[in-house]
Amino acid sequence: MNLLDQQYTKTPFYGVKRMTAYLRQLGYQVGEDRVRRLLRQMGLDAIYQHPNTSKPNSEHQVYPYLLRHVPISRCNQVWSTDITYIRLAKGFVYLMAVIDWYSRYVLDWSLSTTLEADFCVDTVSSLLHNGLRCEIFNTDQGSQFTSPRFTRPLIEQGIAISMDGRGRARDNIFVERLWRSVKYECVYLRQFETVSQARAGLKEYFEFYNHERLHQSLDYHTPAQVYLANNSSDNKSFYQPNSILIL
Repeated sequence: MNLLDQQYTKTPFYGVKRMTAYLRQLGYQVGEDRVRRLLRQMGLDAIYQHPNTSKPNSEHQVYPYLLRHVPISRCNQVWSTDITYIRLAKGFVYLMAVIDWYSRYVLDWSLSTTLEADFCVDTVSSLLHNGLRCEIFNTDQGSQFTSPRFTRPLIEQGIAISMDGRGRARDNIFVERLWRSVKYECVYLRQFETVSQARAGLKEYFEFYNHERLHQSLDYHTPAQVYLANNSSDNKSFYQPNSILIL
């Protein structure tokens, strides 16, 4: 599962057949059925289909994608969230995070041992309770995000809901880039034994990511420098990135 996780992060377009061939080249005598079962257990699937972390619910309303050809020009214009797999020494947990597209600032994050909607609902509810708002909230079509428990508080706050189009991996590209950074710069460099260790390690990493990690796309500023300065009435002359256009 660790090998599958690392290869998926490198080549998220690999399906079951390619993943099986990859493991066989490493000397593992595995069949496609086992690889498919492990990928499903981890919540991973090739990007031309939506990951298993995001199984749709036919009874939930799906919202249209609102961001194609829309310039992202300010903080709190668009937030986005997603779920990824985090490996432990024995087992795994799921990580979700909410990111501001313009600044790449991680507003909040949470871990869960299951894919129930609770940890997603609680994380976003906490942001709203603390008075934070965005104009558009983008997710995929997973049942955690189409659940009325997740969408209703956003609608009540006047926030427009946008959902990725089927088969469009780039619709949520900023969260996918975040997951790649988290995996290569934190998870793969450590061996988390327990959920509490993973939580402590990820907390440390997200502090680094927000407040110390320099981003080339932000002209080598940190997400916190851009997000906090652009949300402060005391500093309107701070660096502002160019507008981002999602194709």
